[in-house]
Amino acid sequence: MTSVDVLILGASGYGGGELLRWLSNHPAVKSLRGTARSHGGKAFHTQHPNLRGLVEGVFEAAPDWAALAQSKSPVIFSALPHGELAKQWPEFQVEWDRLGLTDRITVIDLSADFRLAPAWVYGLVDWKPERMQDARRIANPGCFATALQLALLPLAEWKPTFIAITAATGSSGSGAAPSDTTHHPARAHDFRAYKMLAHPHEAEVLHTLAAEGWEVPLSFVPQSAPMVRGIFATAQFPLPIEVDSAALRARYESFYQDRFFVRIVEGSPRVAATTGSAFADIGVAARHGHGVVMVALDNLGKGMAAQAVQNLNLALGLPAWTGLRSAGTYPG
Repeated sequence: MTSVDVLILGASGYGGGELLRWLSNHPAVKSLRGTARSHGGKAFHTQHPNLRGLVEGVFEAAPDWAALAQSKSPVIFSALPHGELAKQWPEFQVEWDRLGLTDRITVIDLSADFRLAPAWVYGLVDWKPERMQDARRIANPGCFATALQLALLPLAEWKPTFIAITAATGSSGSGAAPSDTTHHPARAHDFRAYKMLAHPHEAEVLHTLAAEGWEVPLSFVPQSAPMVRGIFATAQFPLPIEVDSAALRARYESFYQDRFFVRIVEGSPRVAATTGSAFADIGVAARHGHGVVMVALDNLGKGMAAQAVQNLNLALGLPAWTGLRSAGTYPG
C-alpha cells in the first residue's frame, strides 16, 4: 500500500476537522499536518475538541512546502473557504515548480473553485469511479450536489422530462463562522427555504446529467433545517406508467450494486442513520406514473470530507471504503 504525507489547508473548520478525524486512522497516511492562519501554534483539539487525546498536532500558520517536497507521495486536501484556493493557486504553483512538487502532488479541493474546470477530475465517487485512478487534481462535489446526483443518475436511462427537488440541510453546511441564518437561536426552532431555484450546486448537477446525455429542467428548492448535520433530499418526476416501486427500486439496486457507501433502504431513509459516516441512504417509491427518490446523507461526511477521502482512496488504487468503514452515530 502506498504511504502518503497529507497536508490539510484550512484545517480549523468543520471540513478540516472531519478530514483530521478520518485521516488520522487511515492506513495509507504516514503523516498528517494542517494549516490555519489564525490558529497557528494551537493544538488541533482547541478547535476540534472531539479529537483531544486522539489526534496529536498543532495548526501551522502557513504551509511548509519545502517539508512536503521531501515526501515521495505528497497529498493536499484543501478545506479553505470558497474562492481562497483559486486566489492562492498561482502563488502555490510558483513554489511547487521551484521545489519540483507540481507533477508529484495530489490535490483534493473541497471548495467550489474547480468543480467545473476541465483540468480537474470531478470527484463524485459513485459516478464512473475509474476517472479518479491516478488523478492528481480532484474537485470534491458540493454536499447538495452529491445528494441530488445520487438521486438522479440512475434515472438517466428513462430521462424524465422534469425534476422537482426539495432538500433540507443542517447548519454545519454553512461553515464554522456564525451568521444571521446559521446562529443557533435563529435556526433551532425554524424551517425555511433559501436560494430558491438559484442554488450554485445546480450547475454541477446539470453538468453531470448532460454528460449522461440528459438535458432536463431542474426545479431545486433548498431548505434550512433545525439540525446540525445532514441532508434530506426528495426528487419527484414523471415515469412511464408501467414503472412501479419494485421496478424503480430494482433500477437503483442495480446501479449502485458495487458502491459500498450507497445503501438502498425500505421506505424513507433517515438522516440520523448516516450521521458521522460516509454512507448515503436512498429510498424510492412509484405510483401512477409518478416517481419519488429520497436521499439522506451527512453533509460533512458523504457530502464533504468522507467523500474526499474516498477520492484519495480511488486515486491511490485502494478500495473506496479504506479508512472509512465505520457506522454512523445513531441516534444522533
